[in-house]
Amino acid sequence: QVHVVESGGGLVQAGGSLRLSCAASRIFSSINTMAWYRQAPGKQRELVASITAGGSTNYADSVKGRFTISRDNAKITVSLQMNSLKPEDTAVYYCKFTNQYSTDYWGQGTQVTVSS
Repeated sequence: QVHVVESGGGLVQAGGSLRLSCAASRIFSSINTMAWYRQAPGKQRELVASITAGGSTNYADSVKGRFTISRDNAKITVSLQMNSLKPEDTAVYYCKFTNQYSTDYWGQGTQVTVSS
């Protein structure tokens, strides 16, 4: 069974930084896209950032210039460096791996809370 586990969430003051990490195990196919999503209370889940196998990245407008996504293909991990955090970044953050067959694997989520 595939395991996807996020880590690194927590409570931080506005202007601070956090680094989220996500690791997958027991995935026996090539991973194309790795991505981070977030869901705030009462809102829909939204894409925060994604990175392709070739290293191309995509960011939500709200996080451009503040967040950086990176991946390690050998270790099947993806990270999200979050700087200059704002209260509106408060949400549960989820990572997602998409394999070559377009199958998605989601983590269980990690809470990020930014206090003002």
